[in-house]
Amino acid sequence: MMKFRFRRQGHDPQREKVKQELFAFNKTVEHGFPNQPSSLAFDPVLRIMAIGAKSGAVKIYGAPGVEFTGLHKETATVTQMHFLPGQGRLLTLLDDNTIYLWELHQKDGCSYLEETRSFLLPGRPGSPPSVTRVTVILVASACDVVALGTEGGGVYFVQIPSLKLLEDQTLLQDEILQSLPDEYRCGKTLGPVESLQQHPQQPSKMLIGYSRGLVTLWDRESRKGEHHFLGNQQLESLYCESNGSSFITSHSDGGYDNPTALVVLVEEELVVIDLQTPGWPTIPSPYLAPLHSSAITCAYHISNVTLKLWERIILAGEQQNLHFSSVSWPIDGGKSLSEEPSQRGLLLTGHEDGTVRFWDASGVALRPIYKLSTAGIFQTDCDHNESLNQSGDEDWPPFRKVGCFDPYSDDPRLGIQKIALCKYSSKLVVAGTAGQVLVMDLNDDKSDHLVSVATVDLLQDREGFTWKGHDRLTPRNGSLFFPSGFQTTMLVQCMPPAAVTAVSLHSEWNLVAFGTSHGFGLFDYHRRSPVLARCTLHPNDSLAMEGPLSRVKSLKKSLRQSFRRIRKSRVSGKKRLNTASPNSRLQEANAHLADQPAVHHGPTLWAGTNSGSVFAYALEVPSREKFSDRSTEAILGKEIQLMHRAPVVSIAVLDGRGNPLPEPFEVSRDLAKAPDMQGTHSVLIASEEQFKVFTLPKVSAKTKFKLTAHEGCRVRKVALASFTSLASEDYSENCLTCLTNLGDIHVFSVPGLRPQVRYDCIRKEDISGIASCVFTKYGQGFYLISPSEFERFSLSAKNITEPLCLVEFDRPHDPVHLSNKETLSPKNNQANGTHIPRECDSIPLVSEANSYEHSNTLSPSPLDSPINSTDTTLDTTGDITVEDVRDMLGSNEESEKNMKNSADETRPPEILIK
Repeated sequence: MMKFRFRRQGHDPQREKVKQELFAFNKTVEHGFPNQPSSLAFDPVLRIMAIGAKSGAVKIYGAPGVEFTGLHKETATVTQMHFLPGQGRLLTLLDDNTIYLWELHQKDGCSYLEETRSFLLPGRPGSPPSVTRVTVILVASACDVVALGTEGGGVYFVQIPSLKLLEDQTLLQDEILQSLPDEYRCGKTLGPVESLQQHPQQPSKMLIGYSRGLVTLWDRESRKGEHHFLGNQQLESLYCESNGSSFITSHSDGGYDNPTALVVLVEEELVVIDLQTPGWPTIPSPYLAPLHSSAITCAYHISNVTLKLWERIILAGEQQNLHFSSVSWPIDGGKSLSEEPSQRGLLLTGHEDGTVRFWDASGVALRPIYKLSTAGIFQTDCDHNESLNQSGDEDWPPFRKVGCFDPYSDDPRLGIQKIALCKYSSKLVVAGTAGQVLVMDLNDDKSDHLVSVATVDLLQDREGFTWKGHDRLTPRNGSLFFPSGFQTTMLVQCMPPAAVTAVSLHSEWNLVAFGTSHGFGLFDYHRRSPVLARCTLHPNDSLAMEGPLSRVKSLKKSLRQSFRRIRKSRVSGKKRLNTASPNSRLQEANAHLADQPAVHHGPTLWAGTNSGSVFAYALEVPSREKFSDRSTEAILGKEIQLMHRAPVVSIAVLDGRGNPLPEPFEVSRDLAKAPDMQGTHSVLIASEEQFKVFTLPKVSAKTKFKLTAHEGCRVRKVALASFTSLASEDYSENCLTCLTNLGDIHVFSVPGLRPQVRYDCIRKEDISGIASCVFTKYGQGFYLISPSEFERFSLSAKNITEPLCLVEFDRPHDPVHLSNKETLSPKNNQANGTHIPRECDSIPLVSEANSYEHSNTLSPSPLDSPINSTDTTLDTTGDITVEDVRDMLGSNEESEKNMKNSADETRPPEILIK
């Protein structure tokens, strides 16, 4: 038995420097529709939009690439949001009745979002807390004061930006009631304040609407109500005309006299409707797309998409969007400073309703570009050609469906489980829940054609098996219509129709491999014939006979089955070699060939199972000229049983230099270097518990790393990634990236399997987030942080996608005039990506004279730095006087001289002038 021993390497400063240039962990940007949105706000001057969520998240969007993310320190629902127009400021109201002020600042030429102050309306003595619960917020046109209407009928005024309550201007309901006719009062209250509107011509006057129906025109300067408009119905809203001579009240719904677009925020998507174009079409959004329009079931990423394929997919998507409005996106404030993406990246998401959606994942904004539906080739209970927009001519109002969120699947068997795309041949494979494997070609024109159907029996007539799961999907008969885009040419149906758990596509050889919980198969889609079908069930696996496999077995039974299977495979292997069949002679020849000093490399198929078995097949692939004459042959070359019997997560073959083999067509089209075919190849097998490298073709163990040394750690996702040096474009390393069930990410060297770095990425309690993670080829990754949002992260110091943007603003009403040209240092709670909560509730103002020096003093250190000051709060409770400074320095005259001559060099970081 071979044993492995790991020796701890000494500290290598040079290697540590290289690691810093290769690896760096960043959570860069979130994609998709915010989870559980609760409020919406617009800034008509800066042309930006804010969305608040029930989790306390705040997201601001402008032009594509202009976005900011923040999180309140309290996990509470954001109930209202109000911009201070043109000032880069946002007020948020939480359901705990706290008001927060957010501000955009600038650092190194880029804007960032920061929560600066908070305010809680004090309660009235002897009154319940609900009396001062804020129901409506009005920002004055001068942006110097906000009015707060409350549930108790009072109106309070708060100064901006200090969030100081102006107690002398408080208006209570009693003061209003005194000026009303006796018959209207009748001992009743007016109810909560439902609406506040400022007079458009006279800023000192405002309309106050109460839920009982009363509307009062109140003059703040004279402190009296000039007019009272009595109503008997419950008031919902009011709107003051621009001329100031009239206003509109709404008792069921309300509206605005010449709008250009209607923005509707619903729980699962944002819909923008063009109201100036006949038919009121929707305006496509460049971001905030509902990724979960149908529940996401899988994800697949492909890097470096060729320009030709990219343009063809874009064209197919444009043909689907002819019903959209041609009006440009109206929320276009700010300017993106991010560099143009160096390569085109595609993120494909599979959905429960049988659709595959293509997303442009090259830059900051995840943009939908094409949608593929697979339901049309099957017979289901719903006619998919039925228009959802049909309505009778006599119906009023003429309702029609807008938006794309539709969580209900007509048939759960349509769900997409696995996706594979070849970017050079434009061949796409989509596999589903009912064992369907669809082979598709990209066609620029619409087409009518038959879909070839083939069935692959993975059980190979295994006796004693009874499938108790769902039935297979029934394909439609005859010629089918396909719009331009990816069109199905071949349907391979696995039997029994269990969900497909693995797919691999090699378009250069016209082969697609697939696996379920019962076995795996290999199919030649050019000749439309199966090459291989292998059942992986054991006769004693009774649980598997009834459906999905289960690992819930007793330890004794598992060990007995392991030894029986090993003995049986050895005996049966010897018997097969003694037979006189052509296959056995070929296996014997291959065995002799493997024993020689000469190295033999050829096409192979590798398959790993949930019980730790690995099957290696040698493939006899005909030349391209003989594809139509000969079929590929598969011969079992090796069967490996991992002793720990953990599920196999991934398999990769490495060339003589330890590099992963290139993708199909890359070498033949001079798109990549040919692999080293002279040196010894190796295979990297990753299971849930360890990584192991075997030499080829003998398949002898070379090295391994057991990750489960930590209790409870299991491998969930792995991928080979290329890391380019930050200092030199010419230097790069291929590494193994690994995500565990604890949510941490490890990076290992290949093929040495030496640990490089480790990062905490996903909460271990977030099971769905860990299960949804997908790595990219260049060290980035995506995972679902909610059913509708992908979080993007990067492990590469070179390859980072993050929102860098600039929003210009002006704040003329500040005690200290701050504009977008000021450069203030980001505080601990800055937010443009991952938010860091802070402990202090307020940040003192910095005078214009010392703002520049202050920014140098408080520049933050990295989060992982030993001098990080995230937990440090500045003590600003006391005022420091000039006498205090003089006493500290010891001499009045000398201190004044020192302070005057060296203020810019020795300013104490703790001193702030209010």
